[in-house]
Amino acid sequence: QEQLVESGGGLVQPGGSLKLTCTASGFTSSYYAIGWHRQAPGKEREGVACIGSYEDIKWYDDSLKGRLVLSRDNAKNTVSLELFNLSGEDTAVYFCARSRSGPACPLSANWYEPWGQGTQVTVSS
Repeated sequence: QEQLVESGGGLVQPGGSLKLTCTASGFTSSYYAIGWHRQAPGKEREGVACIGSYEDIKWYDDSLKGRLVLSRDNAKNTVSLELFNLSGEDTAVYFCARSRSGPACPLSANWYEPWGQGTQVTVSS
């Protein structure tokens, strides 16, 4: 079964940082672009960024540049998202998903399948 599982979420203080990990199983993640998305309370899910097979990055939200770092560990079949200088606006459930376009990041933040179940990130003092 091809699936993705997110981990690393939790409670963090404003200004803090967090590293989320997306672990793939049932397929080789290095063959696919993997995207990160988030859904804040009361809001629709939105794309954050995507890392392609060749570690090219596509930003769905340019305002997040400089505060996020995406990386791959192909030996572990994982993709990570590091978040820095967090604020309450970053509170959300964070999802990873596999690109339907294979190694390339999709133009649409919705062109992904399958999706992980999400991990909660809460920024609060």
